[in-house]
Formats: sequence, C-alpha cells, structure tokens
Amino acid sequence: MRTLSQLNFKNERAIIRVDFNVPLNDQLAVTDMTRIEAAKPTIKYILSQGGSCVLISHLGRPKGEDPKLSLGNIVSAVAAVLGEKVSFCETCIGPEAEERAASLESGEVLLMENLRFHAEETAGDLNFSEQLSKLGTIYVNDAFGTAHRAHASTTIMAQFFKQKKCFGMLLEKEVRAIEKVMNNGEPPILAILGGAKVSSKITIIESLLDKVDHLIIGGGMVYTFTKALGGQVGNSICEPDYCDYALELLEKAKTKGVTIHLPVDVVAGKEFSNEAEQQVFDVMKVPDGWEGLDAGPKSTIQFHDLIMECRTILWNGPLGVFEFSNFSNGTISIGESIGAATKKGAFSLVGGGDSVAAVKQFGLESKMSYISTGGGAMLESLEGKTLPGIAALE
Repeated sequence: MRTLSQLNFKNERAIIRVDFNVPLNDQLAVTDMTRIEAAKPTIKYILSQGGSCVLISHLGRPKGEDPKLSLGNIVSAVAAVLGEKVSFCETCIGPEAEERAASLESGEVLLMENLRFHAEETAGDLNFSEQLSKLGTIYVNDAFGTAHRAHASTTIMAQFFKQKKCFGMLLEKEVRAIEKVMNNGEPPILAILGGAKVSSKITIIESLLDKVDHLIIGGGMVYTFTKALGGQVGNSICEPDYCDYALELLEKAKTKGVTIHLPVDVVAGKEFSNEAEQQVFDVMKVPDGWEGLDAGPKSTIQFHDLIMECRTILWNGPLGVFEFSNFSNGTISIGESIGAATKKGAFSLVGGGDSVAAVKQFGLESKMSYISTGGGAMLESLEGKTLPGIAALE
C-alpha cells in the first residue's frame, strides 16, 4: 500500500479523487459535511508539504449537465471546512481545465466540475481518463465510497501515473479498518448483521463465516430464520424462498465453529407505524396480525453480554425499524453495548448506510473505533471482493 508519506509533494500537483457526494437542501446548501471533513486530512497534508490540490468528485446521478448538481454549489462549504481559499473550474477536462490546473501555485486548491456530467466517467472511458490525468502530476485516491466502481476517475486514470499514485489518508484508514476485522482481528470476533432481507446479505454471511466466532442476526432477516426453524412469524417481513438456505447457513456455521445468535424475543406492532399498538413476543411465537419491528428486552441483555466478551466487532445494519422512535431501542441498545466494549479495549467497525445513520442519529459516533464512509464499497469488501479502485493503486 503506497501512502502519502511515501511520496514527495513539494512543487507537485496532486489530483485527488475525493467523495464529495454530499446531501444538499432545496437552497442547494450542504446539510452534512461528513464527507468533506473526511477528505480534509489528505488535502491539508499535501498543502503542508508544498503541493497544490486539484479535487475531482461526482455529485448525485445527473443525466448530462444539471445546475442543481454542480460542484459549484459546494465550493463555499469545502473552503469553510478546509480553512483555505478554493477556486472552481466549470469543467473537468479540456484546455480550460488543464490551463486552470497548470496555473496552480503551491498551497492552492482547485475544485473541478462534477465528473458525472460526462457519461464517460461511469463508463470507465480510457480517453476521458487520460484527459483527467493531465490535471495533475500525482494521483491520490481518497474516495472509498466509490472504490468498488471501475469508473474513469476511481480506477482507469491511475494507470497514467505509474509510480506516482497512492492511497489518501481516508482510503488507507478504511482499508486498514476492514483488514483488522477480516484478516487480523483479535478474537473473539463478532459480526452483527441487520437489515430486512437474507437475500441481500448472502455473500456477506458466507464470507463472514470464515472470519468470525459469533454472528448476531437482526432486523427483518430474523423472521426468515425463525420460520425456517418452525416458528410463527405473524405479519413480519419474511422470505419463504430462503428458509432452506437459512437452515443451510445454520449448519454451515456449526461446521465452522461459528455461533449464530438470533433474538429470543421481539417487539411487535399491530401495523407498520411508529404509533402502532405494540407487544413483546417470544421470537418463535409472533401471532397473526402482529409484525416484528425490533429486538426485545431479553435479547438486548443477551446481546450485551456477548458483545462485552468480544475483542473485534463489526456492525452492519440496524436491529429494528430505528426510524420509528418507538421501535428503536434494540438498535440504540446494541450501539451502546458496542460503545461500552470499545471503551473496554475492543476494536469496533461500523459500516453500511443504515447503521451509520443510526450511530449518527443516536449520538454514538464518538463511542466507535471506526465508522466507514462507504456503503457499497464496505459491503463488497466484506464479501471478500477486491475493489477495482484499490487494485488500481497496488
């Protein structure tokens, strides 16, 4: 892994693939600075070493040029986070872009227009990649959130830089955090997987069974397992077509010495609503007319005891419908337990959109060892896939 410290940035122009795919409100103002903050250490390091920075990113999924998705809308936010003057170029390739980049002085920052205004970006077009490569003398990828896409700016353009390419600080941290869980975690290793459907987590579960000692299953996935085991699921979300597969997974886990933990009780609602009448049931006995929406109180106690015994913890997916405050206790409780284990010395990695959203919503961020910025990239890493954006740097 070639990192920033292994290259000399003095008088070099670093073209940095950042992930500034940030949320904007109706006034086109940035509502969450997390991704800009995450890129700050890499940018500041290069500037401090006497280099200049050309920042390239996508924003949204435009079909051609779209003023609402122009990176011009976020220039002031980027400048505020960096504490630096940030110039903006209204294109990202061609003579104007190359001229603006070439005129940068040491210590200056230039943000280019949305890469995805060009269809060639997502197509991984070689000519487009070569044009982008002319903007800088060193290529730095710091966009973990797009490292699983073989796009022009994340993968293809790296080939034009031979040895002058490296991981940014954020990308390096992301890769090391995942390696810590998947390859060199201190046992006992625990993975907590939530989410609605078993079908969407098959490859992750299969991959994790070779890496972990314990696996907690939460969220809607629970009811496919309990139905497979002969339980009543009432109106709970369930994938009957995957019941046989759930039983196979339980058997496979046994042969690999992995213990799978399901909730023992659930909080169910009469309907899918925060205001729904609720009741706690044995996980195997959810009556008709009731829908399991959260892990129950006995389950959270048992999960807490297990979490406190583990030294490496991965959390991907909430334990219930945490968006409903009345059914958020299981998710909050698991987060608090992970926080307590982390304080005691465990390493905790949180990844995947919903679990990251829950951690932020309930003020648990500071209690975790590392929170991943990349949803899809994180999931593909957990599946054991080599991400093209990372392979291109190695």
